[in-house]
Amino acid sequence: MGILEGKRILVAGVTMDSSIGFSVAKVAQEQGATVLISNFGRALGITRRIAKRLPTEPPVLELDVTDDAHLAGLADAVREHVDGLDGVVHSIAFGNPETILGGKFLGGPWEDVAQAVRVSAYSLMSLTEACRPLMGPGGSVVGMTFDATVAWPAYDWMGVAKAGLESTSRYLARNLGPEGIRCNLVSAGPLKSLAAKAIPGFEQLESMWSDRAPLGWDEKDQDPTARAVCALLSDFFPATTGEIVHVDGGFHAMGA
Repeated sequence: MGILEGKRILVAGVTMDSSIGFSVAKVAQEQGATVLISNFGRALGITRRIAKRLPTEPPVLELDVTDDAHLAGLADAVREHVDGLDGVVHSIAFGNPETILGGKFLGGPWEDVAQAVRVSAYSLMSLTEACRPLMGPGGSVVGMTFDATVAWPAYDWMGVAKAGLESTSRYLARNLGPEGIRCNLVSAGPLKSLAAKAIPGFEQLESMWSDRAPLGWDEKDQDPTARAVCALLSDFFPATTGEIVHVDGGFHAMGA
């Protein structure tokens, strides 16, 4: 029996089968969960196709976390498939690579910065709030970050957005704790995902990891990160909230 046996999990932000969200959905199913996945717009068709590659084809919901109507209707959309949720995975981020990433920190236009913060940070709250009527004590929200305690090359305003995400997670932990709902983040090392490909110069980060991570690092292997997310979704961390779990081969703990 898996550690998510009987759990109902929504993984928001699944596009390609190379995405972290896809790997989380796969491991969650393997651990016994009933999984729903989501995307929106032109990517929705891709999501519906790659959903067939999971061990069990899950329902695919249309969800744009910046669309108030989508958020308002999310609970009813979920109830068409399951009667509640035990876990929510936030695997969503966006920053315009032409204007605020890849060495474009100085002069990044506010409109694009605001979009990055809304999609990548604020949406953790809005998604969680939309799912809150479906959750109860023991519920778990898990988001994805990239260590925002330092400034990285090429990451620029997305690093600022991730700092906002990390703070948002802590405030969600504070506000939802009395309801028995946990909120944590997983900070993964650089992975060959769709999001990473969109960041000009991101390969600089990948090269650092092979030299400094004491456990080594395979940027093509999503499985360790997915397992950590599923562990936080499970009942094995009942008193852990507001935490950031690093899955980076130990890179974050090393000096030069």
